[in-house]
Amino acid sequence: MPTVPSITLRDGNTIPQLGLGVWQVDPGITARVVTDAIEAGYRSIDTAEGYHNEEGVGEAIKRASVPRGELFIASKLRNGGHARDQALSSFDKTMKALGLEQLDLFLIHWPVPSQGKYVEAWKALIELKGQGRIRSIGVSNFNQDHIERIIAETGEVPAVNQVELHPYFQARERLAYNLAHEIHIEAYSPLGSGSVLDDRTVAEIASKHGRSAAQVLIRWHLQQGFIVIPKSTHKARMVENIDVFDFELDDDDMKRIDGLEKGERGRTGSNPATASFLF
Repeated sequence: MPTVPSITLRDGNTIPQLGLGVWQVDPGITARVVTDAIEAGYRSIDTAEGYHNEEGVGEAIKRASVPRGELFIASKLRNGGHARDQALSSFDKTMKALGLEQLDLFLIHWPVPSQGKYVEAWKALIELKGQGRIRSIGVSNFNQDHIERIIAETGEVPAVNQVELHPYFQARERLAYNLAHEIHIEAYSPLGSGSVLDDRTVAEIASKHGRSAAQVLIRWHLQQGFIVIPKSTHKARMVENIDVFDFELDDDDMKRIDGLEKGERGRTGSNPATASFLF
């Protein structure tokens, strides 16, 4: 079973560099999927209130064959819960669903700038961390201006910014700002929601190393120091996705994949500057 390296966050806590994301995993199969992942060697699980599958994650934690202390569990605050009291209530519901006393990482899911409450939400997360109910706090889908504002108004720098990141959508300027402030980047949709798997360049590099396209894409993230949370509901693919620590991409491989950038055309999700959906 592969040993996944850990990354030390700015607050001194550590997070496995490779974990399982459960976005769009049907609540009815989530417990099985997470159980399969834990058996395959995953120790980091990323969920969210908006995924409606926290209870399944909680069930898997309950019946896990490894101690709770070896698992890293992350969730996210829903967009409609940014007001302080709503944020605290939403967090209570998350913890009840997960069956936990303490969460390893809690993120604001989206800034929803049109709503104008993400600073209030960030203050609620700081409050919960101060109470010892969350070990690390961070954000998701935050652009530079959103991060600058929460730091300016609270003095608290996020430990993590979880963003869409893959070879077709690299957003290097955004990454540079985060890294300069010791905010670790966590990549969701690291395979471009599947769009990069059939890329000819990736296929050539995969053939060169005798690996799958997914393994090559995950290595590309890991070798840049990113945290990465690929999603799969199939145990065989989970096993394949975590089996990436016994080979390396060379400089030429990395440069060729870097060259696949498509800018905004490569984005598969919403733009945080304009996303205004509530859930």
